[in-house]
Amino acid sequence: MVYMAGNKIVIRDWKLEDSDDYIFWLQPGRYWQKFDGPYYPRWSKEEVIQRVEAQCLKIKAHKLETPRRVLAIADKDSDKLLGRVSWYWESKETNWLCAGIGIFDPDYWGNGRGFEAFGLWTDYLFQAMPEIVRVDLRTWSGNHGMMKLAEKLGYTKEACFRKARIVDGKYYDSIGYGVLREEWETMHPEGFENTLVNKH
Repeated sequence: MVYMAGNKIVIRDWKLEDSDDYIFWLQPGRYWQKFDGPYYPRWSKEEVIQRVEAQCLKIKAHKLETPRRVLAIADKDSDKLLGRVSWYWESKETNWLCAGIGIFDPDYWGNGRGFEAFGLWTDYLFQAMPEIVRVDLRTWSGNHGMMKLAEKLGYTKEACFRKARIVDGKYYDSIGYGVLREEWETMHPEGFENTLVNKH
């Protein structure tokens, strides 16, 4: 079981009780999707239900993959589903991955929850995958919150592909951030969770 705690949130394995909220927030047209890769196609309502049902079957069969590809972000006190963290291969051949985060309800934006969740997720990825030497975060120049989050966590801005994304008919830059394992371990020698505890 995966469970990592911050001061306000936890990142944890999915639970069957999350399914209704997850289906609600993944429906096309939710506000958070305006910032989360809005240049990619969205799943239909039917596809959302199918994917969440498939996730429920994995939970029931105790077949969640290791390392986890996606974890839930939940409120530390109520355990309410707030969002998710995820990753995908940029180049599996060279152990190069990109990580992502989405907090669904805008009421929970801008108060440190994303900082805690993505810091814990970065920790998890380095711990769970000893072969990787870096973690990437990709975003676009219209997503100011994600750029601030990357910089607050000590990620380095490494790439700017000018006018590479189109959102609502306008061109934006594609932005790439990264952190190396040795940089992360220097910033958080006892792990990000301990850093949060010591700051609190």
